[in-house]
Amino acid sequence: MMNSPLDKDLSRLTEDILASYHKEKKTQRIGEMFLPSRAQIVDILERIRQMLFPGYFGHKELTKQNIQFHIGNLLSQLGRDLTDQIYKCLCASSPCRELEQCRKKAGKISHGFLLKVPRIRENLALDAQAFYDGDPAAKSIDEIIYSYPGFYAVTVYRIAHELIKLSVPLMSRIMSEHAHSITGTDIHPGAKIGKRFFIDHATGVVIGETTEIGDNVKIYQGVTLGARSFPKDERGRVIKGIKRHPTIEDQVTIYPNATILGGKTVIGKGVTIGGNAYITESVAPDTLVKREGAQVQVLQKRKRKSSKSPTSGAG
Repeated sequence: MMNSPLDKDLSRLTEDILASYHKEKKTQRIGEMFLPSRAQIVDILERIRQMLFPGYFGHKELTKQNIQFHIGNLLSQLGRDLTDQIYKCLCASSPCRELEQCRKKAGKISHGFLLKVPRIRENLALDAQAFYDGDPAAKSIDEIIYSYPGFYAVTVYRIAHELIKLSVPLMSRIMSEHAHSITGTDIHPGAKIGKRFFIDHATGVVIGETTEIGDNVKIYQGVTLGARSFPKDERGRVIKGIKRHPTIEDQVTIYPNATILGGKTVIGKGVTIGGNAYITESVAPDTLVKREGAQVQVLQKRKRKSSKSPTSGAG
């Protein structure tokens, strides 16, 4: 058997890698508690979806006779597995001195989250109806729940947002980044999004952490709700915890590839943002913003001669 070129360098390379662990300690967790499982958190996410939308996902045919047993069993399993992963998330974020107390805290958080499931269902039902009402190509609510990537992204956001409110940011980000990876939609779980939210086509949408979105808002593909700048402290480090993303008020429509930046930027109620617009300042309510060449124009809607939108998404 021929020797591998690695054989003669194995000992030296091992020592070099070990030395790199000693030199750069921020990127290794030797001797620390094992991190939560991404795979198990994604599995938990999918089981939560089974509970949110009974009969859509999973392998069990549900009936009026077995639904109570099914949900009770699902809750029992979720309570246990969610508690275990929350416990690991808490310990990963801040080393636990009293492991038993930390596990009890995880149990309370898990219980608190599961109590919110009925309210999450109510919000998602409104979102699903907004998708159906807003998309002329949608044939049914079933189609939206079962196959729309935008609705999947919103579903994961609704779940992850409740967890981040319960101080489990690591689990929330794992969930949201999973949704991002399979839908192309990046919604930070810390964003605040109102009722009846609709993302059409979904691909390339970015919604930053401190974004605030009102009710009845519709956005199309490629829209960015981002930060204009990142203030830094005296050491040159980005200051965290300040509002740096825009506020979108009720009944706003944002067409494809528009970019809206800045924590002080407020898009007023009833505004329509045309495609490819680049906005870094607040926009008054009930206006139309459209791009003409390199210029952005803001027009009162009542002065428009036509009811046609400045740009439109595909149905």
